[in-house]
Amino acid sequence: MRERQASRSARRAREFEAFVAGAAGRLLHAATLLTAEAPDDNPRARRLLTLALAHTYSAWDRLRGEDPYDRARQYLASRFARAAWHQYGGFGRSSPHPDSPLAGLAPQERLILVLRLYEGVAEEQTAALLGLPTERVRTICDRATATLLHPSHGGPARTVAGAKVAPS
Repeated sequence: MRERQASRSARRAREFEAFVAGAAGRLLHAATLLTAEAPDDNPRARRLLTLALAHTYSAWDRLRGEDPYDRARQYLASRFARAAWHQYGGFGRSSPHPDSPLAGLAPQERLILVLRLYEGVAEEQTAALLGLPTERVRTICDRATATLLHPSHGGPARTVAGAKVAPS
């Protein structure tokens, strides 16, 4: 009995390590975009990633065909949303790291933009994850994209997730 349990635990650990090796970089980048931290100085993003991976590991045996990346991303997004709500008293604007291209966006705008444009999550799925109507998600995404494309201060071109975004 103990041998079987040890074998299952070892297999579970190997599977999870393989998942982390393949997914942690992308999840960390998404978390860094969400927190609007610099890629080389991102303690909040690393904390979000750690929590998401811990949550995914705790549910590993119950995933049963569910994509672990989706589970980790959902937890990352919901944890960020809760933290932003408590930290900023809602989804008001914040500028934690002014050098970040997404720092001028409100946390909810960053969340929707990252889910929709960086992660490629459908509007309907994003709306369901956040408990918002699909039209609201579309409106927020459009507004955030317009803010990035047409910054009010007319500063230098910015890059978002590897794509150059030039001000008009």
